[in-house]
Amino acid sequence: MKQVRVLVGTKKGAFILTSDIKRSKWTVDGPFFAGWEIYHMKGSPVDPNRIYVSQSSGWFGQIIQRSDDGGKSWFQPGFKDGESTTGPDGMPVTESNKFAYDTSDENGKALTTHQWYDGTQHPWEFKRVWHLEPSLTEPDTVYAGVEDAALFKTTDGGKSWTELSALRGHRTGDKWAPGAGGMAVHTIILDKMNPGRIYVAISSAGAFRSDDDGKTWKPINQGLSSNYIPDPHAEVGHCVHRIAMHPAKPEVLFMQKHWDVMRSDNAGELWTEVSGNLPSDFGFVIDVHAQEPNTVYVIPIKSDSEHFPPEGKLRVYRSRTGGNEWEALTNGLPQKDCYVNVLRDAMAVDTLDPCGIYFGTTGGQVYASADGGDSWSAIVQNLPSVCSVEVQAVP
Repeated sequence: MKQVRVLVGTKKGAFILTSDIKRSKWTVDGPFFAGWEIYHMKGSPVDPNRIYVSQSSGWFGQIIQRSDDGGKSWFQPGFKDGESTTGPDGMPVTESNKFAYDTSDENGKALTTHQWYDGTQHPWEFKRVWHLEPSLTEPDTVYAGVEDAALFKTTDGGKSWTELSALRGHRTGDKWAPGAGGMAVHTIILDKMNPGRIYVAISSAGAFRSDDDGKTWKPINQGLSSNYIPDPHAEVGHCVHRIAMHPAKPEVLFMQKHWDVMRSDNAGELWTEVSGNLPSDFGFVIDVHAQEPNTVYVIPIKSDSEHFPPEGKLRVYRSRTGGNEWEALTNGLPQKDCYVNVLRDAMAVDTLDPCGIYFGTTGGQVYASADGGDSWSAIVQNLPSVCSVEVQAVP
């Protein structure tokens, strides 16, 4: 019998929620890594018992954790006998979290820079891992999106990492600027039908596509408009919050931007707005139904300064037409005095039929629907603020 496993990263630890395929009763395990920020945790689609976790702390830096038994036990790949070194910021570095500190030459001069809010140039730095994307074919291969705006790859299960430096070294890099939450590669999408194709999104640089496994990158922001930058239609500088794709239709992309819900039918070459009748086109999450490539979900937030649902009503909006026409899904969700936020990595769908939809809030609730969004229930409450939600259907 299959199980459904929901992986929840929070501001104060990781949790694993488990149910059978009816998805009506859930057990809660955790917290794992209590007290640490867990920006993301995700399982391998090849080996569902292989789970990777991004564990971060302002005191101790960034660590990658791995489980090979579905979360029963954890270890740091490459961390042997307590060996550690120290990075230039004084934080401990192990083989598993040594992503990059080489952003200056022997004289301390920055090798590359990027633009800050005030237009001045600042050196790149490494703060944390925002997103982990396991390979679709190899359980030991994982991509990591980090802040500041870099992409890394491991092929040995997290023991060692190599930067795909063409992204951070892109010719437009000196024009990238941080969004309110920093400047991070927060979205990574792998295209099974086009091996070597990778999509990433960066706040606030925009969306980029590689067709050669990260050797070269192309900005794919045509059609985006952002009134908060000097040139609203610039090649880069757009604050993309999230991108989603259905694996059966890899040319069709959906985007939740800092204002505007967008769609591309040609792998990001051109975007059109599909916000339609949404009460607000600001939000962070977007995802696609597992069996219906044209069914899309978003959760509108009131504004970029008021990060809570319009009118205090928590509503998921569903479009069955790929955008423009949206319906509010409210059954089981609080419709009064609800002022939580849903962060960019905090929504996921399972692969069962009917499709399950899951999202977590900054108020510590995780909501689930086992019928494609028609009805909802809180499967756990009172967790720390939720950063990420992923789901697995496992044997």
